Amino acid sequence: QVQLVESGGGLVQAGGSLRLSCAASGRTFSRYVMGWFRQAPEKERVFVASLTLSGDSTYYADSVKGRFTISRDNAKNTVYLQMNSLKPEDTAVYYCAARRVVTSNYEYWGQGTQVTVSS
Repeated sequence: QVQLVESGGGLVQAGGSLRLSCAASGRTFSRYVMGWFRQAPEKERVFVASLTLSGDSTYYADSVKGRFTISRDNAKNTVYLQMNSLKPEDTAVYYCAARRVVTSNYEYWGQGTQVTVSS
């Protein structure tokens, strides 16, 4: 069982930056693939970024590539999402998620943190 708690959301002007954090409970954090997803109002939740157990390999949605960076600190049981050059279309609730390597479905989800980008 993994519990995830996001933080770092807020209101920022277009072109600004935010860093989201996701703290995970448990001693097996390093065994989970971690990802970030987002859900804009009246839209489905979509993939933003993910990274492997060691953090050596990262994956991004085309819409955020070059602007967002995902990273993890296994010693702190935390995954981060650095968001730069934010755009109004990045406005959404951002969710942290975790899954075991053996499954393709994310099994654990945080409660979400709101990111609002004003124009």
